[in-house]
Amino acid sequence: MTERKPPGVSFESFVDKQIRDAQARGEFATLPGAGKPLSGDDTSYDELWWIKQKMAREGMSVLPPTLALRKEAEDALAAAASAPSERLVRKIITEINTKIRDMMFKPPPGPPLGLKPYDVEELVRQWRERRAREHGES
Repeated sequence: MTERKPPGVSFESFVDKQIRDAQARGEFATLPGAGKPLSGDDTSYDELWWIKQKMAREGMSVLPPTLALRKEAEDALAAAASAPSERLVRKIITEINTKIRDMMFKPPPGPPLGLKPYDVEELVRQWRERRAREHGES
């Protein structure tokens, strides 16, 4: 839109005409979400709605540090279980144990962590057993 509002025409009428013209040209037909209902059925107003939607679109989340570490520990266990080598299992678990110990001794605000360091040797033993079963080894 490069044209200026003509003198004597109300701003509302000018804007309405611009919108009608753009609709007639089909400029709104290809917008993301065109023809779909608005997301969210929450009727209460949240002044941070746009930040939350952007974070959700970008896969971001803001969790208290203890909850974020719980999630990271869960992901580390899954990664260790499917690791291709014993060395990598040890590396993954040792790294997450370091983070768990740090948080145990320097607790941040928020809910309690509820975790203790994992037993690396026990997890490696489980990894070996699972790998032997999957590969038909004895």
